[in-house]
Order: sequence, then C-alpha cells, then structure tokens
Amino acid sequence: MVEHPAYPVGLRLTGRRVVVVGGGQVAQRRLPALIAAGADITLVSPSATPSVEAMADAGEIRWERRRFQDGDLTDAWYALVATADTEANERISAEAERSRVWCVRADDATAATAWTPATGRSEGVTVAVLTTDTPDPRRSATIRDAIVEGLRDGTLVAPQQRTRTPGVALVGGGPGDPDLITVRGRRLLAEADVVIADRLGPRDLLDELPPHVEVIDAAKIPYGRFMAQEAINNALIEHAKAGKAVVRLKGGDPYVFGRGMEELQALADEGITCTVVPGISSSISVPGAAGIPVTHRGVAHEFTVVSGHVAPDDPRSLVDWKSLAQLRGTLVILMGVDKIGAIAEALVTHGKDPATPVALVQEGTTAAQRRVDATLGSVGEVARAEEVKPPAVIVIGDVVAVNARP
Repeated sequence: MVEHPAYPVGLRLTGRRVVVVGGGQVAQRRLPALIAAGADITLVSPSATPSVEAMADAGEIRWERRRFQDGDLTDAWYALVATADTEANERISAEAERSRVWCVRADDATAATAWTPATGRSEGVTVAVLTTDTPDPRRSATIRDAIVEGLRDGTLVAPQQRTRTPGVALVGGGPGDPDLITVRGRRLLAEADVVIADRLGPRDLLDELPPHVEVIDAAKIPYGRFMAQEAINNALIEHAKAGKAVVRLKGGDPYVFGRGMEELQALADEGITCTVVPGISSSISVPGAAGIPVTHRGVAHEFTVVSGHVAPDDPRSLVDWKSLAQLRGTLVILMGVDKIGAIAEALVTHGKDPATPVALVQEGTTAAQRRVDATLGSVGEVARAEEVKPPAVIVIGDVVAVNARP
C-alpha cells in the first residue's frame, strides 16, 4: 500500500531508448504499444515468444539474445522488467533506481517506480486508467473498456462538444442486429445531424439517436416524380449542402448490391465530401448466424454471391447461370425470394443436381430469424408453402448440410 496515488503522465518516447528485459507473454503484450510510440527498443532476453521474435525479425525492435548485464540501462529513458526470475528483477530495478530510469516491474508493482495503466484509444484520444493505491488490472481494464466504448459509439460525448464533420458518410449497418454495425459506423451515427436510412438497415439504432437528429426513411422520400435512387441522391446532396453531417445508413455493406457507388458518384459530381464505412455483408453473416459456413474444409473451397432480383430469363440479367451451375462451391443469393423457383429451375437445367441442399434464412441475425431447408428441386414450392418473405438470404450447396453436432 502506498501513501499517495501515482502521478499520471504521458511519456513521449519517440526515438528514445527503451529497454525491455524478458521476452515472454508480458513483453508480447507491451511491445506493440511501445513500437507504436516510436520508441527505440532493445529487448534483452535469451529467449522470446514467436510473436516477439517476429517483431525482431521485422526490425521493429533490437533483440540481445542473452541475460541482463549491468549497464544495459545506460541512456535508457524507460524500462520494462518482465522476467520470471525475481532476484534478477530486483537487481534490474535497483539499477534503474540508481540510473533514474522509470521502471515497470511485471512481478511486483509495489517495488516499481512506474505503473502501466490500462490503455485504449479512440479517434485521437488515449484513455489511461490507474487504480489509486496498487494496480488492479481487472478493474482498470473494465473501466477503460467502458470509457473507450462510450467514446467510440458517441454515448460519452457531451452534446456541446459533439464533433461533427459536414458531408456524407455511407455507412454499412450490417445484416440487421444492431450490435453488428462497425464501431466507426456507430460513432458516425452519434455525430449525425441527418440519417437517411434503408428499410434493411439496423432499425433499432435509430431509437438511440438524440431528438435533434432528423431521421428520413429512404423508402418514403417525397421528392416528386424522380426514380427512387435519384430522390435519395437529391436528399443526400440537399442536406450536405446545408452544412449538415449526413449518414446514409444501409443494410449490409454499401457496395454489395447497395448502390453505394451510385450515391458516391452523385455526391462527387457536386463536390461533396463522402466517407465510406464498410459493413458486414448479409451474404456471409446471415448464413453464419443460421449455422451455415459458406466454406468448409473438404466441402466447399469457394463461394459466389449473386443478386437474384431479376429472373434468369430476364434480358436485364447479368448473371451467367449456366456457369454457376457448373461450380462445386457455395452459391449465396440475395434479393431472390420471389425468383427462387425460376433460379432453381435454371440451375437444374444447366446441370446442377436437384438434390443439392438449400436453406432460406429470413430476417437473419434479428429476433425474427428463421431458417427453412429444402433442395434445389423443391425450393420453389417450399418457399411458397412456408411463405418465406424478404429479406432472406438463400444458400445453395453442400455446406447447408454441414452440422456442428456429431
């Protein structure tokens, strides 16, 4: 127990000598942050973990493959002692004391002159948490995680200090579960003035937005006799030119059948800044949520994602269904519920086995998720009988029959 709390300080170690003694798990955890800080790092240890050795091989640290020797801390600014030898640690920290080098000890924090806080980073802010008397790593890490998560999703940003960048962000919201949006996407939502949302976006996130945020349903934009996509483009441009921070919240990923590039091009034509935030595509996440791996060793070495919004015999179709029928891997079809009968017929006609397993996963990753299984020969009839409705992801291939249970 110490009489006074530790004095927190941020060390600027760029180009400055740092000595790490011991190449085990502690060094493996601590070295990346020291490397990121630009420190001139010397590791003194006869052995090291494979990850630490890789840092040395990459030239990120210098590795002296030996035990610590008196004088190794000469000209050092900071030292980390992390060996399994208590007697050696005491000798090293004693030299650090004599040399006036701030020293962290992994084995006995009370005997050290410095403590390593639990740290996290978010958008240019570093959070460092120390407990008052002696280090309590679990408590510090728990507090750090709560603060960093709040900074990342915007819940800890005071309204008067709310950061906002005029322009548009095309945000992939993921497959539907609000927890599956990216950290960056959630933060941009918290900073938005206007959110233009797709029907398939994570709707639960909209309830978390502050009252001042204008939420626009992209399916109901009243912009006259325009095509729907043109109306959305105009709404993005109008609000961005008004100096607003606009988020275009999409389901899945903006560029996977999401018309993200069309919106980006429209904004670019108007000279409007646009940020694209990738999202988790339903083509892989929804099958996974339903227990289906799109690839599996010995079963499928590739998967193909196809839009099924137009039938195979439609002249507008750009899909080579004949070639797809010859593939041995997994076929994932998006937006194909009402065309699945015609799609299955085309695949069978071009040589696909009608006994091929098929799964239709409706409302994947949400509380309403359900899975309907069929075969390629029966899927059209089964989809009608089971009243499968969009949105649903259709998976065709032997991976559908892979079961985690023996």
